[in-house]
Amino acid sequence: MHVFIAGIMQGVRLDDQIDDQNYRMRISDALKEQMPDVRITDPFALNPYSVEYGDDQARQTFFKMTDLAATADVLIAYLPKTSMGTAMEMWQAYHNHAYIIAVTPHIHHWAIRFTANEILPDLDTLITRIQDGHLARVLGESALVDSHSEAD
Repeated sequence: MHVFIAGIMQGVRLDDQIDDQNYRMRISDALKEQMPDVRITDPFALNPYSVEYGDDQARQTFFKMTDLAATADVLIAYLPKTSMGTAMEMWQAYHNHAYIIAVTPHIHHWAIRFTANEILPDLDTLITRIQDGHLARVLGESALVDSHSEAD
């Protein structure tokens, strides 16, 4: 199973810094504990210095990450604040029938409501659902078959 961890990096910031990325390790650790064979794509782990990239490298990285999101079986989007990059990754994953879990208080945003299979209120809820086997059960039951067929 391939899980793509999408989530806020710069979000609504007006500077060239990034938000705390510790959520990625918490999600990765929980996934690996519950599903040892999981393959995780973490854009931050692949590009920890991306805010320092020049335009060409940044452009290539942006498109490569959105393309990788499209290959995932599951996309987990951590959105305590809105993020245009994460919305793009969700869109790509949605069109390739990934199971999408959004972790966010932004339950009224259309980009989230209409692409996510599940919307959870916070990171602790997600971690609990991973650890108690909920995610594995849901994915096993859905067999990752066209999870958005009604919307297409």
